[in-house]
Amino acid sequence: MTTSSKTPLLDTIASPADLRQLMEADLAQVADELRTETISAVSVTGGHLGAGLGVVELTVALHYVFDTPRDRLIWDVGHQAYPHKILTGRRDRIRTLRRGGGLSGFTKRSESEYDPFGAAHSSTSISAGLGMAVANTLAGQKSNVVAVIGDGAMSAGMAYEAMNNAGAMHSRLIVILNDNEMSIAPPAGALSAYLARLVSGGAYRSVREAVKQLGRHLPRFVYDRARKTEEFARNFWAGGTMFEELGFYYVGPIDGHNLDHLLPVLKNVRDFKETGPILVHVVTQKGKGYGPAEASSDKYHGVNMFDVVTGKQVKPKPNAPLYTNVFADALVKAAQKDDKIVAITAAMPSGTGLDIFQKTFPERTFDVGIAEQHAVTFAAGLATEGFKPFCAIYSTFLQRGYDQIVHDVAIQNLPVRFAIDRAGLVGADGATHAGSFDISFLGILPNLVVMAAADEAELVHMVATAAAYDEGPIALRYPRGEGVGVEMPAEGEILEIGRGRILREGNMVAILSLGTRLAEVLKAAEDLAGYGVSTTVADARFAKPLDVELLLRLAANHEVLITIEEGSVGGFGSFVMQTLAEEGALDGRGARGLKVRSMVLPDRFLDHDKPEKLYAHAGLDAKGVVAKVLATLGRDADAVKVMIA
Repeated sequence: MTTSSKTPLLDTIASPADLRQLMEADLAQVADELRTETISAVSVTGGHLGAGLGVVELTVALHYVFDTPRDRLIWDVGHQAYPHKILTGRRDRIRTLRRGGGLSGFTKRSESEYDPFGAAHSSTSISAGLGMAVANTLAGQKSNVVAVIGDGAMSAGMAYEAMNNAGAMHSRLIVILNDNEMSIAPPAGALSAYLARLVSGGAYRSVREAVKQLGRHLPRFVYDRARKTEEFARNFWAGGTMFEELGFYYVGPIDGHNLDHLLPVLKNVRDFKETGPILVHVVTQKGKGYGPAEASSDKYHGVNMFDVVTGKQVKPKPNAPLYTNVFADALVKAAQKDDKIVAITAAMPSGTGLDIFQKTFPERTFDVGIAEQHAVTFAAGLATEGFKPFCAIYSTFLQRGYDQIVHDVAIQNLPVRFAIDRAGLVGADGATHAGSFDISFLGILPNLVVMAAADEAELVHMVATAAAYDEGPIALRYPRGEGVGVEMPAEGEILEIGRGRILREGNMVAILSLGTRLAEVLKAAEDLAGYGVSTTVADARFAKPLDVELLLRLAANHEVLITIEEGSVGGFGSFVMQTLAEEGALDGRGARGLKVRSMVLPDRFLDHDKPEKLYAHAGLDAKGVVAKVLATLGRDADAVKVMIA
């Protein structure tokens, strides 16, 4: 006895070309099956769910109407691209999402020809799409370029910079505004759909163009008044005045879950004869078609594995508090004592823990949207007036505000506090979200203090230190995930700026750690004792300013000095080497001199996997530390074991 498939139509689709062989009447069933498959897959892998469920019908419609991959389809951020991946030949691997060797959680050029642009940071699609559209124009090609961008991503300045540029050009670019918060305008039912079909249709556009040509023979004031009257009438019913002013032909809003509305509009837009950019405003619902996700779109934006029937997510009981929560709780305690402390996030209140702070201090919490550049300079403005802004941004997103850190904060030596979450390797989100570079790009800036927490207790101390520091900008970095299970202090201790600490004394090898590799270093020191290697372990605490006294002491009293950090080349290890050179500690000591080595992330982008596997692959775990020490000493690990035995 065989069991019939729950997805009989989807089973016939290996590529969008197969989808385009179906009748339009079949597409609603395809969408239902695609939604079922998406829910089933993400329940196994975890990942981004709500956004993808919200664009199922839109995904089907776009691949049905447009000739992908010849027509370019760009998904902004990529949170919503799982249904797209299923339809574009990756269904057989969809349950490998975000796992080592599996599919990326975002669009990725190297993964498929249907991903013309890789995306994981938001608000890039219009810029990239415009570049492709201009390339088409220069090459004399007639293919379409479609960029799908959410209303949240439209809060970033980059999106408006791109629209401003596109509106002044004549290349064919289609922007689909996926409005899943109804933040711009709700669809007005049948009337809205009718008007969208009307204004996107050839007959309306032909008459409109003919009237424009005729109008140019009329007196200027008559023509201008007629043009403004037409624009007013169209925008009165449909909205979109802002987009029209930016030079886009606006169509919408339309119901993004109704294929009878989507298909004719997309066909009309596809068949536009005129050049110039077009914006189609589509209204959708996050989590559409799955009750738990509809009821709680924020909790189902990114999910762990979950039970499809109940929607209950599988969350392992933590062994230690999450670094993000430790930061948030410590900031709340500091703010209870100091009413000048305020908190800023760039559209990531829960990701940075500031939703916790907001519950206690709503009037002192500011979510500025996906606008890291603005967040940094906004914080700088607050600092000029005596407030103590904590700007909490993921390391990978802080890169987008680097110019502002330099020009608006560091040069003016303003006391902005940067709380850098997701420092180091993050795992399933891969290279685009890894916090690999902040030590390097912050440490080179004059006036800026850079701290890195070795564990959750140290993070509490560093929040207190940042709150008390008014001499200039200061940054504290900490990773994603759980702490290491140390005893937590009742209150944060204000650390001496630029002062490290020694946790274990030895006389042969010194390991100077920055950040949460410290736990692995301590394990390595225990293992090295079995090889007859006496090891000193120190926690630098500060990448800048360095504890020069501690550094020179370690250099003077050991054969080998090794630095280790969760960052790229050019960071903490480079700062140490520069200081040792300047202080003359590398000029030679004894017959062999001091051996110095730096352990950093490899000089390449690491794909997604579990963090512990990534660190092992990078050689930044206890085993890797032991291997580095023995290699530096010129010892063979197996030979040493035999000798000691």
